[in-house]
Amino acid sequence: MPIIDTLAIPAVEKRPGWKGRIFSSPSMTFAHWDFAAGATIHEHSHEQEEVWHVLEGELELTIGGEAARAGPGMVAVVPAHAAHAVTALTDGKAIVVDHPLRPDFGRS
Repeated sequence: MPIIDTLAIPAVEKRPGWKGRIFSSPSMTFAHWDFAAGATIHEHSHEQEEVWHVLEGELELTIGGEAARAGPGMVAVVPAHAAHAVTALTDGKAIVVDHPLRPDFGRS
């Protein structure tokens, strides 16, 4: 099984306040995000199911028009094609996994 050193992957800022190390397996895309308080991800949807695991800090996730706060240890599951948006309420870290693969995020 391949081992990936996520710290060796250069961090990219996909949106203001969202710096991440992004990599993919053959069927999933992973993003290890560092987020800054006030950073947002606009409402959007995509064909992938998406799982947000908050490691540090606090996020507000709006999924299908329903907003909820998520802090350390909490997980939010975004169904495929569901409209969703994210606001960072504090600085923090999260791991996001998409299935199937997100071709728009590239592979490493």
